[in-house]
Amino acid sequence: MKTRNLTDLIHFDEEAPRSEVLEESERLWSQVICLQGAQGVGPLTDEAADGLVVVLAGEVAVQVGKGRARMDQWETVVVPAGEQLTVRNASPDPAVVLLVLAPPPA
Repeated sequence: MKTRNLTDLIHFDEEAPRSEVLEESERLWSQVICLQGAQGVGPLTDEAADGLVVVLAGEVAVQVGKGRARMDQWETVVVPAGEQLTVRNASPDPAVVLLVLAPPPA
């Protein structure tokens, strides 16, 4: 069994969002996304995979399909397969998001 420390993947870049793959298997994929300033990612879509967004730190604005929400630390949202996902930092402080997809993206 291999364990990992999430803090090893938290790095910010002034120019663009930064992401690191946390885990990847035949049935699961996860990524840590680090955002600062007005940075964001998306829209992202996967026709075959459901997603889970977990806010690990900070505050983000999330759009899933036509729905929008502000999310704080420890909040989650499910992204059904085929729906577009956009995530943006929503405060002056940095934000860290965990994105999990099952099955992994093609």
